[in-house]
Amino acid sequence: MSVADPHPDSPVNPAGVRQYDVEAVNRGKKPKLYKGREPIYPRRVHGRFRTLKWWIMGITLTIYYAAPWIRWERGPYAPNQAVLVDLAGRRFFFGPIEIWPQEFFYVAGLLIMAGVGLFLVTSAVGRAWCGYACPQTVWTDLFVWVERLVIGDRNARIKLDNSPWSARKIRLKVTVHAIWLAIAVATGGAWIFYFADAPTLLGQFVRGDAAPTAYITVAVLTFTTYTLGGLMREQVCTYMCPWPRIQAAMMDEHSLTVTYNDWRGEPRSRHSKRAAAEGRVTGDCIDCNACVAVCPTGIDIRDGQQLPCITCALCIDACDDVMVKTGKPRGLISYTTLADYAQNAARAATEGLEAARTKQVLPGWREVMRPRVFLYTGLWSAIGIGMLVAIMVRDRLDLSVAPDRNPNFVQLSDGSIRNGYTVKIMNMEPTPRTFDFGLVGLPGGLMWSPDIHTDEPARRFMVPVPPDQVREFRVFVKTEPADLEEVPQPFAFRTFEMGNGRESAETPTVFEAPQ
Repeated sequence: MSVADPHPDSPVNPAGVRQYDVEAVNRGKKPKLYKGREPIYPRRVHGRFRTLKWWIMGITLTIYYAAPWIRWERGPYAPNQAVLVDLAGRRFFFGPIEIWPQEFFYVAGLLIMAGVGLFLVTSAVGRAWCGYACPQTVWTDLFVWVERLVIGDRNARIKLDNSPWSARKIRLKVTVHAIWLAIAVATGGAWIFYFADAPTLLGQFVRGDAAPTAYITVAVLTFTTYTLGGLMREQVCTYMCPWPRIQAAMMDEHSLTVTYNDWRGEPRSRHSKRAAAEGRVTGDCIDCNACVAVCPTGIDIRDGQQLPCITCALCIDACDDVMVKTGKPRGLISYTTLADYAQNAARAATEGLEAARTKQVLPGWREVMRPRVFLYTGLWSAIGIGMLVAIMVRDRLDLSVAPDRNPNFVQLSDGSIRNGYTVKIMNMEPTPRTFDFGLVGLPGGLMWSPDIHTDEPARRFMVPVPPDQVREFRVFVKTEPADLEEVPQPFAFRTFEMGNGRESAETPTVFEAPQ
């Protein structure tokens, strides 16, 4: 928050201290070093961008609250929740896709795609993410709607805040904050349902049987949602969020952004008819401040591009409505690029306001779809296609082998040499599978496993593995010293699925013996 001097004209004493600071200290009060937050009361507005924001808010909130309750049948051995982060089982389910911990690079790929997608959107249409789909924007819109529903529009809220405390004011304020808390609790509650079976966890949560982590998570998210969406609002976008400070690197003179066309609006006049009668030239802006009244961050777009502006375009809806009522063409405030703005301003200076207004250049798809946008689109698509192909061709079987190190080998009473190994077969499908496990190489070698209950040493045996589990077992391999070609002798373990044999895995290792 920027430092502001509330009394810039206050006299300064020889020590360089403002007189009002000395008086405040003498009264036992701390001097004000920061400007206090001025409440913002966005007015209701109608228009195409407000309608678009309603649709996006409805879709995003529906997805967030409803996703954990969508079912997806995966068979009797896997959870049937469509979206589930199974921390206990160390897996992530998303529809037909199942991600294991060693496949976390897919999640990293999704995060990279999200970042590149944000760069793409910003390069093409400016800060559209902030204005339409950011969670802070969505929940703030919802909280403001509740406030407007209970108290009324802008003037009613201002009047209520400026009025003395009364039973009516307390009732309205308590109602608003109670609904905000209910929404915040629902927000935290919806989040925990992504990490366990939603119906089961809901019953446990209501009965008080859920894990303490669930209650702590709901409490934290309730506090943050209520505070950020209900109390701080535009301060989050202005002071806390780093994206406004990063987006400048993503934009250029061909990026769309909400712009006040001052070449058309200036000089402003509230009495254009009187000005025309007096022979004075005025712009289209009648200085009604409708654009300021609807802004959720409280800025005046006519002052130019500003950090708090989230390009929600509500000022466009408000200004277009005024232009229609005054019989002037829309577009005094519009989505435009700096290049088009400069072209329109140059035409207004050379050909006059009326000609510039008639021939106003509007951004087209050729300006939006430029090399930078194509670059981001290609990169985003390449990552997505690569991940999709990797998921489609990935194996759902993994084999790992760890030789014993102490001792490396044992010489049996019949003169043969024995090595021990710890084997892990990972079945990454939600169905039980049986695998053929055997030796590759090592002529004369035989193996057995006390964990699999093999009857006698053999070159291969069957290993059943439960669904979505890792089967770990011990394997002993023996061979005659005369059969070894070198020491250590390389060979491999190989396993493949019985039945269709569609998947197999082979892991090399070595057989140790005396030199």
